[in-house]
Amino acid sequence: MLLRYHPLLQYHDVRNWPPAWSLIDGPENKPPRREIGILRQVVPSKILPVKACFLYIDYEGSAYIGCLLFDDSAFCNQIIKLLQGAVIVPLRKSVAWISRIRSNIRL
Repeated sequence: MLLRYHPLLQYHDVRNWPPAWSLIDGPENKPPRREIGILRQVVPSKILPVKACFLYIDYEGSAYIGCLLFDDSAFCNQIIKLLQGAVIVPLRKSVAWISRIRSNIRL
């Protein structure tokens, strides 16, 4: 199963992938529409229990932030660990993929 189709990747019965991207730095506000860009950082929410994380990406010379909200705190923490342990390898100018995922994360 692709991660984006996992049944727990949702908040209040609404799919949370892909997140809405907001410009935080750069010349143009042209947020990505699909799974493209380069993941730079994954930050868990400071509100406990953790049911959200913030994703920072670079895309076409600009930086964006997106938020993933979850109903399930344990699943949110697994996603955070999964994404923090991912190595991003650019395939083309605007496409990236996760090349390695920690094998101890069970979804």
